[in-house]
Amino acid sequence: MLLDKINEDLKDAMRGKDALTLSVIRMLKGDIQLKKISKGNIDDDDIIAIISKQIKMRKDAIEQFSKANRQDLVTQNEQEIDILTKYLPEQLDESEVIKIIDEAFAKINPTSNKDMGIIMREVSSKVKGRFDMQKVSAIIKSKLN
Repeated sequence: MLLDKINEDLKDAMRGKDALTLSVIRMLKGDIQLKKISKGNIDDDDIIAIISKQIKMRKDAIEQFSKANRQDLVTQNEQEIDILTKYLPEQLDESEVIKIIDEAFAKINPTSNKDMGIIMREVSSKVKGRFDMQKVSAIIKSKLN
């Protein structure tokens, strides 16, 4: 299970005195604990969603720090993203995602923008945690128009 790997990496970071990795994993575990409290039992999909959310937050922070000319914080957030990314399933490239979207379009045969939600549901089950969902949404919107 993914949580076991995270716990093992936490121990390794403590042993290796890797402060950055230790900090990132502790924040991740904190979010996982909050999810456990609110939901009860959680599975790998829940953990992947938490990791994806943390990566998205860091990408947003990178954007803000870049505007403020804080390269030190940009670098730190990029390193944190690298640490978190290793817990995600193998990422898809854009051509694979477009193929999945095309298959969903063939299956659903959308007629207007109102079908966006149906297509997103179909695609997200295959792509979630493996590709940026904002980009997926943008691709689907462009295909619908």
